[in-house]
Amino acid sequence: MNWNVRRGCMVRTLTAALFLVGGVTSRGGDAERPPVSTAAHGAHPQIVPVLGVTVVKSYPHDPHAFTQGLEYFDGSLYESTGRRGQSTLRQTVLETGAVLKHISLPTQYFGEGLTIFHGKIYQLTWLTKIGFIFDLRTFRRVGEFHYDSEGWGLSHDDSSLILSDGTNKLQFIDPSSFKVTRTLEVYAENEAVTNLNELEYINGEIFANVWHSPRIARIDPRSGQVVAWIDLTPLVGKEEHAPEDVLNGIAYDAKRGRLFVTGKDWAEIFEIKIESKPDAR
Repeated sequence: MNWNVRRGCMVRTLTAALFLVGGVTSRGGDAERPPVSTAAHGAHPQIVPVLGVTVVKSYPHDPHAFTQGLEYFDGSLYESTGRRGQSTLRQTVLETGAVLKHISLPTQYFGEGLTIFHGKIYQLTWLTKIGFIFDLRTFRRVGEFHYDSEGWGLSHDDSSLILSDGTNKLQFIDPSSFKVTRTLEVYAENEAVTNLNELEYINGEIFANVWHSPRIARIDPRSGQVVAWIDLTPLVGKEEHAPEDVLNGIAYDAKRGRLFVTGKDWAEIFEIKIESKPDAR
């Protein structure tokens, strides 16, 4: 999100101090975000393995798309982009980056995560505590829903929407009543993993970008424990040209088992394969 000097200095300092636990405690944007402290959780921390990746293929991506949500569905990519006055919902062709469908959000809204569930697109906004519901085929807005926190990332399992709000908590939301049915706290090696951002539910695990970290957390949805880190440092180093060009965007093609990642204002989407053995660290 947008950047200023004060928050920039704070993020760089805290990122250096907290990188080993995979999280940082501030996020740049249109408004100040207070730090979220970490706390001990359990008496016997488990070492979380760090897994590298191999790039299978790369695809073109709009370098001006401030990616906040990404999903692959029925042969197309669906993307939510952010920034006030520039937030969009779009359907694109993976192979070419061509935009098939596109709508802009009203200028007061900052687009955030999205997910597709039962023929509808659910899209979050950041600070306004309003989510929008769109018809998948037409992009016609068919409803809205409300939540009490900030909106960051969104995914779903078989029965619930799953929302991240920048803390270490994930909210499981009933898609009919939009009531929170469960809250899951996320920890790695006894430390709360804050700044959970874009989400994707993959084969019984929650994959989460950690804002301003080159790692993706693989989270057990029952315990909240991070079972592995996916290290994307080489990709981040290639694509990050400005402070907010951070890793953000996870999409999964369940039919073909393909995993895609990108970032804010990145020029490429990467299809990656996760290495089965931990990196030597």
